[in-house]
Amino acid sequence: MSNHRLGELLVREKLISLAQLRQAQDEQQRSGQNLGYTLAKLGYISDTEITNFLSQQYRVPTINLEEFEIDADIVKLVSKEQCEKHKVLPISRAGSSLVAAMADPTNLNAIDDLKFLTGFNIEPVIASETAILAAIEKYYNVGPSYDDVMAGFDENDIDVAREDEDLNLLELEKASEDAPVVRLVNMILLNAIKKGASDIHIEPYEKRLRVRYRVDGVLAEEMTPPLKLKAAIVSRLKIMSSLDIAERRLPQDGRIKLKLGKGREMDYRVSVLPTLWGEKIVMRLLDKSNLQLDMTKLGFDKKPLDDFLWAIHQPWGMVLVTGPTGSGKTTTLYSALSDLNQPGHNISTAEDPVEYNLMGINQVQMHDDIGLNFAMSLRSFLRQDPDIIMVGEIRDFETAEIAVKAALTGHMVLSTLHTNDAPATIFRLLNMGVEPFLICASVNLVLAQRLARRVCADCKAPTTVDRAVMKEIGFTDEQIGRAKLMKGTGCKTCNGSGYKGRVALYEVMRFTDNLKEMVLGGSSTAELKMGAIKGGMISLRMAGILKAIDGMTTTEEILRVTMAD
Repeated sequence: MSNHRLGELLVREKLISLAQLRQAQDEQQRSGQNLGYTLAKLGYISDTEITNFLSQQYRVPTINLEEFEIDADIVKLVSKEQCEKHKVLPISRAGSSLVAAMADPTNLNAIDDLKFLTGFNIEPVIASETAILAAIEKYYNVGPSYDDVMAGFDENDIDVAREDEDLNLLELEKASEDAPVVRLVNMILLNAIKKGASDIHIEPYEKRLRVRYRVDGVLAEEMTPPLKLKAAIVSRLKIMSSLDIAERRLPQDGRIKLKLGKGREMDYRVSVLPTLWGEKIVMRLLDKSNLQLDMTKLGFDKKPLDDFLWAIHQPWGMVLVTGPTGSGKTTTLYSALSDLNQPGHNISTAEDPVEYNLMGINQVQMHDDIGLNFAMSLRSFLRQDPDIIMVGEIRDFETAEIAVKAALTGHMVLSTLHTNDAPATIFRLLNMGVEPFLICASVNLVLAQRLARRVCADCKAPTTVDRAVMKEIGFTDEQIGRAKLMKGTGCKTCNGSGYKGRVALYEVMRFTDNLKEMVLGGSSTAELKMGAIKGGMISLRMAGILKAIDGMTTTEEILRVTMAD
């Protein structure tokens, strides 16, 4: 349909006004886009309204491309260039006909071209131009598959290196720059970004090599490249992270920085460990563009968030964040720092390693080999006129002692510890040798956290759990009555797992006078926990139950990441 005719019809049907049409035509002359696309871009009419209108005019059905999965064999029938040129996309075939989504079903040139190229009769269906362009990106911009990369290898060309043989360095470098190895390693790195992985594990065993990704906190096998490529893959990654490829007996740590276009960067923290059958490599992905520093979006409920904000905005004292590795402690601390990051504050951090660089904060990287550790950094921070200090982790009495003294002398100290819950953190400090009265005088608040997988939004469906099981988990009768439990059935978005993304569970213990008296009186961890819950603290298990009631996560996830109270 000509742009002129489409405009006339839309005005006649009162879907747009004449003034809007004139404006869209002016814009269209400048941009060269078609009229429907321009009207939608200006917000005068939605894509859906245009496709429905065309559908009625020509009695051609519409299709929602987002809900449709197109077979790879169908996509191969028409080149990307042809699809972009005519704004079409092959969808499916039935006998001698090919169904194609088109923005304009009256474009006879496009239909003739497709008929000539594919040898099929073309049956048009209507989709918006925006949806077609998005689908072309999705189906035609797929990186090389594992099979494509492996097709570049000739098994006979690869030499097997014996474990005890001294590998020639030049040969190693040459093997690691062999095009298929480079492509395979690039694919491993880029696929991890696509799947939203937080870590990549490349592991050699006696008879196989495997690559695993940790997605949403759970490891899953991704591929098993041929064992013969072990040395080449390791060397390639070592070269990329500026490590010594000749050193194969000692652990090494490095970094890879990838520029992904559109100004996006991805950092990989690389750790190489010699194991029985060769070197295992683990890479942690640090995506600066994805760092969530807005506290209201981290998953805090209102009261715990208010308590946490109160604690970090005190003029001095200590705020401790605790949880296992990969539970999001660093993100919580960085969020707190970005909230405190004002021109009137001097903020210094000691980190091992520095994960994200934040403007306005003085970050110091630890170097144990030359004696620069947390304790030494803390001492020097106190000579740097600080207001706020963050210590990556309190690991020993020396660091704990200086941190407590800093908190008592008018500084705000933020740090992390590895304990199971908030009350246990106080006892960890006691076990390190810090005096009870010093802990009571310095600690403002302790926060324990976990990350539970979030139910996939695209395939979630209501589910039921046996009442007795819910009682055992810790649901109250009232909660069982109002629970709207959800479970993912598994779809393409979540790779069939039923989960996509994660939600944080927080246990925030404000260190009140009542709790301080309990610590000074020699109470146990269990007594302290009961006292904190009586005072209004929501435990990790309770926080998980509340998230499950809202349909955000599942009872299985709560059991996986939290302990019963």
